[in-house]
Amino acid sequence: MILRSTFIALIFAAAATIVQPAFSAETTRRFAASDSSKQRIAIINQKGDIEWEYKIGPLHDLHVLPSGNVLFQTSMTRLLEVDPKTDKIVWEYDAAVSNGNKGRPVQVHAFQRLADGVTMIAESGPARIIEVDSSGKLLKEIALKVDHPHVHRDTRLARKIDNGNYLVCHEADGTVREYDSSGKVVWSYEVPLFGKKPKGGHGLEAFGNQCFSVLRLKNGNTLIGTGNGHSILEVTPDKKVVWSIHQNDLDGIQLAWVTSLQVLPSGNILVGNCHAGPDNPQLIEVTRDKKVVWKFHDFNRFGNALTNSQILFD
Repeated sequence: MILRSTFIALIFAAAATIVQPAFSAETTRRFAASDSSKQRIAIINQKGDIEWEYKIGPLHDLHVLPSGNVLFQTSMTRLLEVDPKTDKIVWEYDAAVSNGNKGRPVQVHAFQRLADGVTMIAESGPARIIEVDSSGKLLKEIALKVDHPHVHRDTRLARKIDNGNYLVCHEADGTVREYDSSGKVVWSYEVPLFGKKPKGGHGLEAFGNQCFSVLRLKNGNTLIGTGNGHSILEVTPDKKVVWSIHQNDLDGIQLAWVTSLQVLPSGNILVGNCHAGPDNPQLIEVTRDKKVVWKFHDFNRFGNALTNSQILFD
């Protein structure tokens, strides 16, 4: 068993190496990642070992909180906050039976722990964003604009931003919308098809504008992971694309379903490359000049449905 574990660790370490070091002192990353095909959410330490893991079902969002606890989902309705040191569940919420949802279709694809301890939850089906306290009590509710209602596709990732507004990816609509605190749409962006025709599927061969992730940058622009658009777009408030990465822009890598994004302190961007097949890495850290500085490629412990990730810092 010792020899086998050592062999696996060596394979894993070789698969998750720096390509072009962005920081001379760093040779690896500590990160959290989830893959519903392997039914696993895990924290991987800087040696490449699993530091903590938990069994999951479908998952489209995760957060490692400042406390070190992990906020994630084990199904499309059940949210958990778990202390990874003890595996103790310190908070739980089931959208299927809470705050008016009992008996009606609902799925959760995004959630966020806010600075005041309140949890924001985006609900597909009811097409709303809610905020709940630690007991699950409803504190706030805003209705979402949905042109193509679907319990699985109304929303993907959503985030409350510094101005108090909400940025929401509407997968079926192919649109990012920004809502103010009253629910009014104050900005929107239709993800372009760039002159191509939509094509079904989930992998490299597919194409569309089913956006997955959205972040508001410090410069006021918006960063969008376009899902099956195979791209990352930076868009100005007046809707001009000023920076982008497309499917074949990275040397030796093809992008498939672009999922979660994380802007790192260095300015580099962590990109989730889901459904891209075993020939491509699942996670990619890229610089603003489109140089790959780190990639994670492990189809043993994670598979073709690694949707969400977060690089962790002390």
